[in-house]
Formats: sequence, C-alpha cells, structure tokens
Amino acid sequence: MFGEVLKHHREAAGLTQEALARKVPCDRSHVARVEAGARVPQDTFAKACDELLGTGGVLLRLWGRIDWYPEVEHPDWFERRAEMDAEAVALREYQAQVMPGLLQTADYAQALFARRLASVEEVEQRVRARLSRQQRFLDQDGPLYLAVLDESCLRNVVGSAAVMRDLCAHLLTVGRHPNIRVQVVPADRPELDRPDTSMSLIKLPDGHEWVYSESLDQGHFNDDPAVYARHSRTYDVLRADALSARDSAALISDLMEGYGDHARARSECGNVEEEQLQRRQRRQLHRSGAHLDEEQLQRPRRRQLHRNSPRYPRPRPRT
Repeated sequence: MFGEVLKHHREAAGLTQEALARKVPCDRSHVARVEAGARVPQDTFAKACDELLGTGGVLLRLWGRIDWYPEVEHPDWFERRAEMDAEAVALREYQAQVMPGLLQTADYAQALFARRLASVEEVEQRVRARLSRQQRFLDQDGPLYLAVLDESCLRNVVGSAAVMRDLCAHLLTVGRHPNIRVQVVPADRPELDRPDTSMSLIKLPDGHEWVYSESLDQGHFNDDPAVYARHSRTYDVLRADALSARDSAALISDLMEGYGDHARARSECGNVEEEQLQRRQRRQLHRSGAHLDEEQLQRPRRRQLHRNSPRYPRPRPRT
C-alpha cells in the first residue's frame, strides 16, 4: 500500500525513481524496492518524500499506521531482549565499536550481517528483524531512549563511506525526536570512565529494571538492584561528561560531510581510472592496428626483396 501511494505521488510530480532518489537522497534501488513492497522505509524517508512530492504529510501518516513487521523472527538468544524493547518505558544505552541496532539504517545493518552470513535470505531476515525494533521508538509518543555512543561507532566504517554518510544523516534526524537523545563520547578524552562493554539499562512498565549486555551470540540479563545501581551510576556520569546533544550533532555533521567528500572522491577517482583505462585500451588498439598495417605492408616487400636479390652459393663442408 505504501509503495503504491508513493508511486502515485511520484508519477504525479513527474519524477522518475532516479530523480526522486537524488532529491531524498538515497539509491534509486531503495526507491524501487520501497515501491515494490520489498523494503521497509524509515520514517525519515516518508517525511522527505512528503516534502518533495507535496503530499501534505500523507506518506508519514500512512507509515505510522502500517504494521511493517507482522512476521519477523529474532535469533533465539535475542528474543527476550526484543520482547523487552516492545514494552520498555525507558531505555538508556551505551555502545562502542558498532552502532546500536535501534539506530542502524537498513544499509548499515545489511552490510553488518553480510560479514557473517552467507545466505542473502538470512541477511534480509535479520535486517527486517532488527529494523522492526525501531518503529516503536520512532513514533511520536515513543518511549524515552538515551543513546551514548563511543566515537568509535562513527569512525568504524561499515559497508562504505556512502553507508556511513547516510547513517550520520539518520542520527541527526532521529536525534530531533522529542523522546530520543544521541550523545557522543569523544575519542580524545581517555580519562573518561567508559564501561568495559556495551550495555543497556531497561525499565519496564511495572518498574522492573534490567541490565543487558552481550557477548558473542549471547545476551546477558541481570536485575540485581545493586548491579543495576552500579551500572546506572557509571552510565549517568559518562553521559554527563560526554558531548552535549548539540555538540554531538555538530561532530556527527562533520563526519557526515567527510564521508560525503570521501564517497564523491571515490566516485570521481573511479571515473578517472575508467577513463584512463579506456584511453590506454584505445592507445593499445591504435598501436596494434598500426603495427598490423606495417606488418602487412612489409611482408610483400620482404618477399619481393628475397626474389630479386642475388643468391650466393653456400660453402659446403669438406669431407
């Protein structure tokens, strides 16, 4: 339904899929897959299309009413955490190295899973499951979500510079939601007390509080009040020492610009290399053609010289 409505308004505006993709911006394949019902869009995509196509907010309202993930399966070890996300009233999270799942884009998640999973179908299933957790937090009345990111999350390239650029743009957008705040712990502050591992502090509707952390393909839960209080204190101190939400947004903007420049440079470099390769191939063809013509001209000359030249008797060996 969403794809059909998007296609209707895009065609009414006289835009091709590629033209709309350039304006959003995103890949043309993303627009094509959304229109075909094969890719779940972000709310930021719906909002951008509303503004570009002049729909009066139809797409964003429709996006909020659709159950995008009626049938998703999480890994067995993560199912319990996914159930908590579905009912949590508050979530405070610290993440290092890799962007937390609730803040990932589809392309980022796909590139991340493609590193470990060989099956394309399994990668798509994992991406859908991961994105399904985000919708509740992206709603207008979503639960409180405070994310403290180590700068390594933004520096470690997943997929490509273009993927990271889009991820930074996504962070800037979701960070403006009234229930979401994104703060960055800068890399040049080694004196800050950072947790030994990524962790989540989850508060459920009944007031029950949990500490969640992960090891390789395994989730760890702890609801000991003393443990929760200790980790909560570490988190609150780190969040207070981290960059403010505004300064974090400025850092993310700088990184986004850098990734954009890198992506453009790679594209331009690729075009230059392709042109250089084509020029080399043309020169080689030209030289080969000239050499062939010369050979063809010289062969009859050699034969002619051979026929017209005097013959000298060869000395015979004496017996």
